[in-house]
Amino acid sequence: MNSSDFGGEGPQVPEVLKPLVAQYEKYTRMYQHQIDRTAPHTVNRWVATAGLNALFLLRVVMAEGWYIVCYAHAIYLLNLLLAFLQPKFDPSLEQDLAATNIEEGGDELPTTNENGRDDGKDDEFRPFVRRLPEWQFWLSATKSTVISLVCSFFIAFDIPVYWPILVMYFFALFAITMRRQIRHMIKYKYIPFDFVRKEKYGSRR
Repeated sequence: MNSSDFGGEGPQVPEVLKPLVAQYEKYTRMYQHQIDRTAPHTVNRWVATAGLNALFLLRVVMAEGWYIVCYAHAIYLLNLLLAFLQPKFDPSLEQDLAATNIEEGGDELPTTNENGRDDGKDDEFRPFVRRLPEWQFWLSATKSTVISLVCSFFIAFDIPVYWPILVMYFFALFAITMRRQIRHMIKYKYIPFDFVRKEKYGSRR
């Protein structure tokens, strides 16, 4: 009896499937390599994704169908945008945890002030850490666009619906969501874009 029978070396691939698994791993590495190469080209990536979205919208308008697919795609992009604008660590949760710790008689003192920043460090530049990084935002948005475009070629996804209601509901949802996000940004004084750079004192000769 081999040691692999006890799971020491993990599950064994049948000999018949080994060529298929090897090809799958090969194309997976090639795909990941090509995706990683696009990371530095931010503008080109988003222009290509915008082109795919324009192509998808043109497909929906010309075919006069697949409004459900378009609506689901728009809702998914809205969720991605919301995660892109939110900080990785919610300052409201940090304040709640600090307040709960004080109420329960915790030994640790709160290290943040009313603005959610460390005391004594308000003037220090700290980059905004997103809940969803830009590259992941682009990759997820591009995948969703491609999937939606592919779905628009299958009649099974063309569910009859009164599309003006979907448009009105999406814009209402977008307005409510962004209004809530802007209020959150104003309350905790953070900007999801690094317009300000850390000042450097002195100069090298």
